[in-house]
Amino acid sequence: LKIDWCSHDAAKYAVLNWHYSKCLPVGKLVKIGVWENNKFIGCVLFGRGANKSLGSPFDLDQTEVCELVRIALNNHATPVSRIIRIAINFLKKSNKGIKLIVSFADSEQGHHGGVYQATNWVYSGATKSADEYLYKGKRWHGRAFRKSKGSHLKYIDKGLKIVKGSTKHRYIMPMNKNIALIPGI
Repeated sequence: LKIDWCSHDAAKYAVLNWHYSKCLPVGKLVKIGVWENNKFIGCVLFGRGANKSLGSPFDLDQTEVCELVRIALNNHATPVSRIIRIAINFLKKSNKGIKLIVSFADSEQGHHGGVYQATNWVYSGATKSADEYLYKGKRWHGRAFRKSKGSHLKYIDKGLKIVKGSTKHRYIMPMNKNIALIPGI
């Protein structure tokens, strides 16, 4: 096993080929590559996430919290929990101001957060489901649709359907012992 920084192109390849979303998040990312037997097998990506208020419940600003936004791996022998643990150590060394990592397990994808449980993350509840859009056979998160096409209202007469999105299990990983695990404490 080798864990090291990877290029944008390598991260994009991994996400497009080995992650269910087939979508590389926008914005600045910490891109950590994974190799086994000298072969690139994927990446772990950290970023700001889609919610600018991600750290607010923990009294942290946007520069003190990040989201583990993708784990994109091809066939591998190493447990994902070990890969995540080493990737977090890389993140700590390069981003000393990060106090909390947040990640989500999408129940609609059959994910329950087992990799987070195996690495001692703290379960902090489920998110509320948000409306999503079904348009021309493609399912869109509301924010992604609006960014790509503008207001959804002008597409309702063109076949757009509003569907209930999935809930996601939220897990947190404090980077130091001074983080209040229960929001507001």
